[in-house]
Amino acid sequence: MSQRALPSRLPTRPETAVFVSGVTSMGLEILAGRILAPEFGNSIYTWGGIIGVFLAALSLGYHRGGRRASANASHSRLVWVFLATALYVAGVVLFGDMVVRATGLFPVPSQFASLPAITLLFGPPTYLLGYVSPYAAELAGGDVGATAGHVYALGTIGSIVGAFATTYVLVPTLSVPQIGLVLGLSAVAAAAAVAAPDLIGATGLRVGSVALALVVAAAVGGVGPAVAGDSVYSTQTAYQELRVVDRGDTRTMYLDGQPHSAMDRRDATRHVFDYTRYFHAPLLLTEDVDRVLFVGGGGFTGPRIFHEMYPNVTVDVVEIDPAVVDAADQYFGIPASERMNVHVDGGRQYLESTNRTYDLIVLDAYRKDSVPFQLTTVEFMQLASDRLDDDGVLLANLIAAPSGPASEFYRAEYGTMEQVFPRVYSFPTAGGPVVQNIEVVATKRSTLVTEAELQARNERRDIGIDLSGELSSYRRDEPTQDVPVLTDDRAPVDTLLDTTVGQRYVRVRANESGATRSNATVTAAVEE
Repeated sequence: MSQRALPSRLPTRPETAVFVSGVTSMGLEILAGRILAPEFGNSIYTWGGIIGVFLAALSLGYHRGGRRASANASHSRLVWVFLATALYVAGVVLFGDMVVRATGLFPVPSQFASLPAITLLFGPPTYLLGYVSPYAAELAGGDVGATAGHVYALGTIGSIVGAFATTYVLVPTLSVPQIGLVLGLSAVAAAAAVAAPDLIGATGLRVGSVALALVVAAAVGGVGPAVAGDSVYSTQTAYQELRVVDRGDTRTMYLDGQPHSAMDRRDATRHVFDYTRYFHAPLLLTEDVDRVLFVGGGGFTGPRIFHEMYPNVTVDVVEIDPAVVDAADQYFGIPASERMNVHVDGGRQYLESTNRTYDLIVLDAYRKDSVPFQLTTVEFMQLASDRLDDDGVLLANLIAAPSGPASEFYRAEYGTMEQVFPRVYSFPTAGGPVVQNIEVVATKRSTLVTEAELQARNERRDIGIDLSGELSSYRRDEPTQDVPVLTDDRAPVDTLLDTTVGQRYVRVRANESGATRSNATVTAAVEE
């Protein structure tokens, strides 16, 4: 019996064009999130804007390309589409940061603040890529329905490849300029494939020139202001952009362009920022602290100080990003000790899987513009309470205002914690209705502890640090009637944080002398 060999062939030039356009458009969509995050965060508004602009630009490209395809579709025009796209990507790599910062100053409502940058940076190249599918369908010929279905299936497959390749390969291993280079070169390669076998003369020169422009843009790495200081290390992780910067004697870890942890290189146990001093306040609300859990590691500032100050305390740290753990170990120094245990996991996932209980849990995974909602809800607070001993304490480091319009997230979280814990206290770190670090402390004991009692305990107990100044910001019984209780089914964290967008973030430098804090210690820290 004879067997007929299965037919095999190389993809045609229109097929190659459609597939690469899908790869490039989806890769640019994911890259957009990384470029925008340092200025606009990773909120639902940012990602909703990215998805909306890309869909609108592609739709317009499909529409205009479909109207023109029957009259002027040609391989040479496809080459021009890809080269123009690649050249624009070079501009995004070179000037993206400048455009993002400039458009961030536009008088636009905060929910829509990212739209101008998304539109300017990614609207034109996505619009151009929208031309590829209708042009390719016209050039492929044949039955209209079959051809259209084949073309759009190839484009979708390309989008799938672009999504997975960018997410799981490019982002974890390359910088933003390098990712832009790869995506731009993919468009150049498509142009070369479509132009073949006529890749000579002027066409070849254009292809080479655009490729060179991409390489130069990636080598320059972007034009615009950078974080002040000497960059020690930078990388793109699976979750965020990470950078370690030295400025004088202070080493700071930046995540998506925002300072997250700081360390005095001369004295690694000194508190650089005042909010980490409040991490010791729960020791005045409970006794016999033997085991502490930090949810969120960053530069391990708090965990390291606890480890060094309290030789009888075991410190567990849960950090979701393994690249953050590696950078903290190399550049900040994670103590190699049996009393320091690092778990690479999500905070909620770790608490759900462990049977261990703690005397103190510190939630330090919140940022000004990006809060993991799953760590804010009643269900999570109940889980945290279940993992605390009978006299255990929970401390959450929030960034919001204690009063005024920018206080909605803080008051919602305060009210949510009150649903689970008998007593909740808070300690704003800067005073006034400005956006700042607010330490919210919840206890499983129902006995009320007044500020006077805390001050007395601070004088009596030897916890290794004088908190008299910090305790003076004591607050309780916050108004929560006009804000929602956060639940797994409804946690509008992005909406609540919207009131903090564009507000000055005031951070307090630690006063290690033990004297009461003064206004002189307050410093603005929107960027450093």
